[in-house]
This record gives sequence, structure tokens and C-alpha cells, in this order.
Amino acid sequence: MPVNADRTTLRESADEGDLPVNELFYSLQGEGKLAGVPSVFVRTSGCNLRCWFCDSYHTSWEPTHAWMTVDDVVGEVERHDRAQHVVLTGGEPLLHESSVELLERLSAAGYHTTVETNGTIYREAPVDLASVSPKLASSTPTAANAPEGTDPGVWTDRHDEKRIDLDALVRLVETYETQVKFVVTGREDVEEATDLVEAVREHASVAVPDADVLLMPEGTTREALAERRHLVADLATEYGYRYTPRLHVDLWDDAPGT
Repeated sequence: MPVNADRTTLRESADEGDLPVNELFYSLQGEGKLAGVPSVFVRTSGCNLRCWFCDSYHTSWEPTHAWMTVDDVVGEVERHDRAQHVVLTGGEPLLHESSVELLERLSAAGYHTTVETNGTIYREAPVDLASVSPKLASSTPTAANAPEGTDPGVWTDRHDEKRIDLDALVRLVETYETQVKFVVTGREDVEEATDLVEAVREHASVAVPDADVLLMPEGTTREALAERRHLVADLATEYGYRYTPRLHVDLWDDAPGT
């Protein structure tokens, strides 16, 4: 059920063009180039991957949501009149065709938009910043690391087969201002990320500078981040990439709606 949304706009069944919204809230952007910017977050439900460390479990492993029209989503965004930045996130928001209409409406209303995507789906829409987070091999769920109470089953192979789509990645970086953001658990991740960035550079018609490659420590709690942030910062320095914090975790730990 969306957080901090007007309950009169929520429905349990969908009409054509509706979006499955898991959360809608006002906070600070916690990650990437715009960390610290006051933002409205629209979190859709549903994902085509299953990262074992997913920080929005209720959009992937156990999808929950209510249905909202694009009109109602825009109305909820406008209630937060201090924010001029909207983050469309998930799950994987580009699964939903109606995300394009939402982005068109937000652009027409003058909002700066960031779309957080895993990079496996391309859609043409007015996007100011594509925050593309390709999923590395370390994200694959197994019986040993899957979230408590879940069985990865077919997702182990399905996730590993679908987590990288080079064609979609290339189209995203060619079309939009892009930050390529990797969740890092250790050195092996950065080595794999470097190989992937080089593959994108080889195929893309635009440059992908190191300053647009972001390394972010894996962890959805302060305690987990504390275990990795210095390692990831050292790796960013070594490879010449940008380090990004998870500001919302540092400030509010794993509280929903932040």
C-alpha cells in the first residue's frame, strides 16, 4: 500500500493505464549525483529480476501495491510543493507502459525526473537522469542468500540470464543523461563492472566517462553499510570511479518511506 498517499486515490483493482504503486513519499534523494536533493519518490511494484539484497522487497520478492491513475499520481506529487525533483523507482518502473505517460506529465509540469532502472528495459520518455544500475553476478539469488522465508527456485537461473541486456544499456546511455550505478559487495564486483562499462563504451556512440560510473556499498541498514563503505570508497579511488553514499540509510536506517 502506498505510503503518505491520499487514501481516496487508491484502488485494489486496476483500470487500463493505472500504475501499481507501492510507495509515494517525500524525502531526500539518497544516492547518486543528486544525493541530498528534496524529492518525491514514486515507487512502482513489480520487477523482472530478483536480487537477493533488494532494498525494496515488497516490490519484487513479495510485490504489494495499490492501483493509482496517472492523474492521481501527479496530484499526489503536486501536494509536496517544496520538491521539484521526482524519482520514479521500483521494482523496475520501466516494466509499466504507463510510466511513460507519467514521465510525460511530470515533464510538462516542469519537474526534473530521475528514473531508477536495472538497465534491462528501454523506453522512450522525457527523462532528465537515467540512474541505471546493472546487476552484477553477486546479485543472483541462491538458496543460501535469498531473503528469509523465500525460495529462489527458478529465479536463480532466470535472474542470472536476464540481469544484463547490453542492447538496452547502450540505448539508455545514448538517449539520456546517465549515471551507471553498481551495488558493490567486494573487489570482484568492480572488476566485473569495469568489463561491463568497457563493453558499453565499445558499442555506444557517446562517451561514458568514469565520473558517471558510481560505486555504492551494498547494505540496507547502517550496520551493513558500515562494514563495506570504506572498502568501496577505496575501490572507487583505485579505479577512478565516483563513490555514492546511501544517505537515506545513514539518516533513517531501513525505515520505510525514506
